[in-house]
Amino acid sequence: MNSGAEMNPHERSLAAILGEMKQELKEFVETRIAMVKSEFRDKLVHWKVAAPLAGAGVVLLGTAYLLITLALVALAAVFIGDTPYRWFFALLGVGVLWTVLSGISLYIAKREFELNRLMPQKTMAVLKGDKLWLQNEARSQI
Repeated sequence: MNSGAEMNPHERSLAAILGEMKQELKEFVETRIAMVKSEFRDKLVHWKVAAPLAGAGVVLLGTAYLLITLALVALAAVFIGDTPYRWFFALLGVGVLWTVLSGISLYIAKREFELNRLMPQKTMAVLKGDKLWLQNEARSQI
C-alpha cells in the first residue's frame, strides 16, 4: 500500500487544476473581448463612410426643406385668397402638415432604432450561450 507519498500520475494537484482553470478563464475572456472589438471595428468602418454622407445629406435636405416650405406657404397663400390673414393661415397650414409628417417619420425611426440596436448582437448571443454552458457545467460538477 502507498503511504500517500506517491501520487497517481493521472491525479493533479489542486494548484495545477486552479492554474489551468485560471489560464482557460483568461483565454475565454480574451476571446470574448476580441470578438466585441472586432464587431465594433466592423461597425466603425461603415460609420466612417456614412457619417460625412449623412452630414452632406442633412445640409442639402435642410436647404430643400426651407425652399419647399416657402413654396408651399406661397401656394397656400394664393389659394386662400385676398384676406388680411392669408399668410397666417398659409403658415399655419404648412406647419400642421410638417407636424404630421414629422410625427410619422419619428415613429418609424424609433421603431427602426429599437429593431437595430447598437450592442453587438452576435457577441451577446455567444456570451449568453457561454453563460448557459457554464451553468450546466457547474450543475453537473455538483
